Amino acid sequence: YAPYVVAEVVLDATAEDAGSRAFPILAGYIFGKNKGERKFAMTAPVTQSAVAGGMRVQFVLPKGVTLASAPEPMDPRVQLRLVPASRWAAIRYSGTWSQANYDEHLALLKAALDKAGVATQGEPVLARYNAPFTPWFLRRNEIWLAVP
Repeated sequence: YAPYVVAEVVLDATAEDAGSRAFPILAGYIFGKNKGERKFAMTAPVTQSAVAGGMRVQFVLPKGVTLASAPEPMDPRVQLRLVPASRWAAIRYSGTWSQANYDEHLALLKAALDKAGVATQGEPVLARYNAPFTPWFLRRNEIWLAVP
């Protein structure tokens, strides 16, 4: 993936609670709770991964937005960050955002990579592409593992 800019928040939350707790904080930023009251269209994916201190949830900002051009968040919990160019192995799946569904597909991804002799590094990233009101069977979800 090419580099991109995110608005992110790190919360002391479980994997299952992080998304719903982070959404209003990050949505506030993209819907104008920033210096300049600039609004952005909702983009995809929304990513989530484990970090020291809890769970990191990120909204990918629209293409063309840079750290220099992104407005400063008014909420101190929201941080802006440039995600560097990187390589990922991914598995795409549909269904609910349950821990069981995530664990099942993460295991499938790891098994396929092990079989292919592909090494990974870092924590897995959950990428969600649809709104919560999208029927579960139509949702696009992915799990990414960084490839060195």
